[in-house]
Amino acid sequence: MKRILNSRQMQKTDRYTIDVMQMPAMVLMEKAAEAVYEKLLDETFDRKRVLVLCGSGNNGGDGMAVARMLAIHEVDVELCLAGNPEHFTAESALQWKIAENYSVKVVKNPAWREYTTIIDALFGTGLSRPVSGKYAEWIEAVNASPARVLSVDIPSGVNSTTGQIMGHAVQADETVTFAFHKPGCLLYPGASYAGQVHLADVGIYAMAGDYTPDFRLLETADLQLLPPRAAEGNKGTFGKVLIIAGSADIYGAAYMCASAAFRAGAGMVKVLTARENRDILAARLPEAMISCYDGEDWRRQLDHGLQWADYIGAGPGLGTGERAVSLVQALLKSADKPLVIDADGLNILSGHRDCLAACHAPVILTPHMGEMSRFTGIPIQKLKEDPLYYSVALAKESGAIVVMKDARTVIGLPDGSARLNILGNSGMATAGSGDVLTGTILGCLGAGLTPENAASIGVLLHACAGDAAAKELGEVSLMAMDICSQLDNIGRETGEHAVKTAGRKIHGTQQNICKD
Repeated sequence: MKRILNSRQMQKTDRYTIDVMQMPAMVLMEKAAEAVYEKLLDETFDRKRVLVLCGSGNNGGDGMAVARMLAIHEVDVELCLAGNPEHFTAESALQWKIAENYSVKVVKNPAWREYTTIIDALFGTGLSRPVSGKYAEWIEAVNASPARVLSVDIPSGVNSTTGQIMGHAVQADETVTFAFHKPGCLLYPGASYAGQVHLADVGIYAMAGDYTPDFRLLETADLQLLPPRAAEGNKGTFGKVLIIAGSADIYGAAYMCASAAFRAGAGMVKVLTARENRDILAARLPEAMISCYDGEDWRRQLDHGLQWADYIGAGPGLGTGERAVSLVQALLKSADKPLVIDADGLNILSGHRDCLAACHAPVILTPHMGEMSRFTGIPIQKLKEDPLYYSVALAKESGAIVVMKDARTVIGLPDGSARLNILGNSGMATAGSGDVLTGTILGCLGAGLTPENAASIGVLLHACAGDAAAKELGEVSLMAMDICSQLDNIGRETGEHAVKTAGRKIHGTQQNICKD
């Protein structure tokens, strides 16, 4: 899991590298410029005529150094300063002087449509106010240009901490970001402005002490946390999962959740559901045990299930009627084993928050944005403005692990840390996908992962399965059970790879993220 640093943390780390580790700022700037220059050597960039658009801060200084490197190698490059020279930092002032010494061509009124490549070095990670005036006009001119655009560290106008657009933002084709991932390049809408992101080592490393908050990016390599299947194990070894789901004649959510738990590795699955669902579930999923309630015998069935199970999931298709409310309340009061609460379970809890506070078992909540909004009372749009913050805030308040599902899924942990998943695709925005995720997390619990890792790796495994399904079927046609059907393939590949590479670090490929 690679570290993600917000704007404040990145500035603090920069200062630590320069002031404490005594790494000269100009050396860091040169290394950053070299990383950008090397990316420009890719065949994807036409260097016939290049514009480097700079601000007066250190991000602009990076751009000035890039312009000089291009000029030295006889590229037709022009340097344009959008900032005020009076506001130069010490490093950018020196880079401007060096560019003058090397006779880098400077323009004041760029012919925007004549460039084949534009380097965006206007604003870096420290931008804190909306873009306006000449800066906004020039950003829009960049976006209207036919040139291919490469942003330095982060697209100018994107908030580094939240990914929100600060009035106007550069629409980059690619971004070279330095040292650590930035939330602004990973969260929407900023992610859609960053294009393909390349992480470059420029000599800035983790400083001594703790990072607060500790944010991490999930990668395919993290699937190695799934332990290899024990050769001497039996069905009880791999976890007994109780799923409380479905209501009268509504069986689909329970079926998908239970199927996913099996596919993700659970050894045994029991579904506690309304009696009307017995026949259809027994026919569709004979591998599962079916425990049914009718009338007031639900309490006895629940108690038996809780004694039998190692892990419990509740909510998919459960409904929000009186019986469902009683089931969820009794579950949270009685359970002493890890719980995953989803769908209607969350909707019930939104009106009975006291039940969650009284629960003594580890709890994983898996709300999508609508459920999160109902649960917290915070409008969806506000949640989307800073999902890292809000998922962690609920986790700290409730003591539960919060898996806030969206195009980017955030796993907020009660200790204030978070993990971010950017894998997956739009085809996974389909009915039943959340039920499959709940089952996947339960299967990961059965595999022996801690609740924190089961939530994180469950999300990652689900996303990888969704990507595999989309590759085979396309995103438009994707259905929830297509994701489920790929879980065993992803899990099997991971298990075999883990055995073969035991003791060695596994390097994975991250969608939309490149390590240079």
